[in-house]
Amino acid sequence: MMQLCTGARHLEVQLMGDEHGQVVALIGRDCSTQRRFQKIFEEGPPTVADKDDFREAEKAAQRLAMSVGYRGAGTVEYLYKPDNKGFYFLELNPRLQVEHPVTEGITGVNVPALQLQVGMGIPLERVPDIRRFYGIDPTGDSKIDFLEDKYVYPQRHVIAARITAENPDDAFRPTSGSIERVRFQSSPNVWGYFSIGASGAIHEFA
Repeated sequence: MMQLCTGARHLEVQLMGDEHGQVVALIGRDCSTQRRFQKIFEEGPPTVADKDDFREAEKAAQRLAMSVGYRGAGTVEYLYKPDNKGFYFLELNPRLQVEHPVTEGITGVNVPALQLQVGMGIPLERVPDIRRFYGIDPTGDSKIDFLEDKYVYPQRHVIAARITAENPDDAFRPTSGSIERVRFQSSPNVWGYFSIGASGAIHEFA
């Protein structure tokens, strides 16, 4: 279906729900660049959709999660049509996805830590990262209406890329083999993680 929708984009909303019935939307990501139905580039915040339009998609995702008492990390994925500004629901992934560092980079929220905190029963509005995201005192205990209160829109853009190996002599099928050298210069704003064994072989779960 996605291939038949000319000009469509794959946009998603990062959610976190707690046991107190609250669900926060941590903006979202554009994962439209895919190969063999696998995401290759993930970026955020999405720029193809207007901020106000995407906020409505966030609210719809929040209401969906709240209606089923969702708890933990989740991602609502949409098919977005720029020509009519329509968002069409695809699925809710009930897990922490590999592209969560994009969300962390634009919101400043440590998503794995947040998942542990809500698992411990801590209300979302009491988590310092969430309160900073909304531009309020991180040590306070004031209520946050996650559907109506506005968060501080990020002033940065984050792009994540996945490097995969294919064999051009075998119809570009995925391939594996030994890696002789990896030269990657990390910095506070540029970093990578690699699924490589000590022998140079690609990890079986990569």
